[in-house]
This record gives sequence, C-alpha cells and structure tokens, in this order.
Amino acid sequence: MPRGKFISFEGGEGCGKTTQRNRLAERLKAMQLEIVTTRELGGTPGAEALRPVMQSGDIDRWDAVSELLIVMAGRHDHTEKLIKPSLAAGKWVLSDRFFDSTHVYQGYAANRPIEQVKAVQKIAVGDFVPDLTFIFDYDPTKGLQRAMQDASTRTEENTRFERKGLEFHQRVREGFLTIARENPQRCVVINAEGTIEEVEARVWAVVSERFGLNERTLAAHHA
Repeated sequence: MPRGKFISFEGGEGCGKTTQRNRLAERLKAMQLEIVTTRELGGTPGAEALRPVMQSGDIDRWDAVSELLIVMAGRHDHTEKLIKPSLAAGKWVLSDRFFDSTHVYQGYAANRPIEQVKAVQKIAVGDFVPDLTFIFDYDPTKGLQRAMQDASTRTEENTRFERKGLEFHQRVREGFLTIARENPQRCVVINAEGTIEEVEARVWAVVSERFGLNERTLAAHHA
C-alpha cells in the first residue's frame, strides 16, 4: 500500500488555517482518499490531556522552556500513535499545526535560541517532517481580532496565547515567514486575505500540482 501524505497547516492566530484544513479534507474525501484530520497540541488522548495545561491560565503560567517540553511530549505521542500509523496505512493526515508552530511560539516569538528548540524536536520526532506545510500569512492585528471574537464563545482553554499581545504576534508572523524562506521545498506561503473560497482555491492549486491530483489519476489509483 502506498504511504499516505502528511500536510501541516501553520500560521498565527485567526489566520483561517483550521477552516482551510477542513475544506481540503472534504475535497480529498470526495476523491475517495482516506483522510485523518488532527491538531496540535492534541490528536491523541495523551496529547489532548496536555492541551488545557498548556493553553489555559495566566499568560506567564509557563515560560518558553516549559512550554517547549510540554508541547514536545504531546508531539511525540501524537506522531508515534496517530500520524505515523495512519501514513503507513495509506491515509492522508492533515494537521492543524505541527513543529513549525513550536519553532515560532517557543523560539522566535519568545526570543529563545532556535537551536534549543531543534534539539528537543530531534528527541521527540527525529527526522520526521511533513510532506507539505502551508503557512497562512495574515495581518496579526486582524487575526487577533478574529481569534478573540471566536474565543468569546469558547472556554478559557483556548485564549492564553491569544492574550500575549500584538508585539508577540508580530514576531509570530515574522517567525513563520523566516521558516518559509529557509524551507522552500516543504513550505508554501498562502496569502490568507480574501474570502474562504479564494483562499481555498490557492491551497488546492498547490496540493493538486504537488501531488498530481485530478480525477483521472485518482480513478487509476482506486482501480
């Protein structure tokens, strides 16, 4: 059985990446591909248990090093128990965030040495990387406004990082763009301005070209 593909969706708060992950999942399912949608921090029972520990409470509850260790523990569990087995079974895995978010939130935006982040990542996931990473670029001022509006209907669990302030989130945007420049084969920057449908079309253009997806090739795959 051919190995599945792993696509990660990255970006700052309120950039629309979760919506686009779900849109792509539905499009691929319609093409008879087996799809797993997941998220970080989370995706497995162990990693989900760490999510409220990481994301709730005061913004200074954890420093960047503590956050790094928490999220990498969850990522190891997520990768070994869900992502790798799914790929081996031929399923496509679409994840809302993966290790690039850690490089940004606990590295660049927190003003921590990026080599420290990479060293812990090596322990957690080794050389495992996504086949494709989308980085959704969006004005952090607009993104925070959108995220906080959404957060008003959710629990405090989701708001800790959103409350870190505009300067932090400007560094988040810059960090993601730095990663994209340094990893041009894996990362594709998507302009997240515009309607949901316009952004979806930008995503699909990349996916269909990168993986050669069209009705004819998929029909041959499932024959």
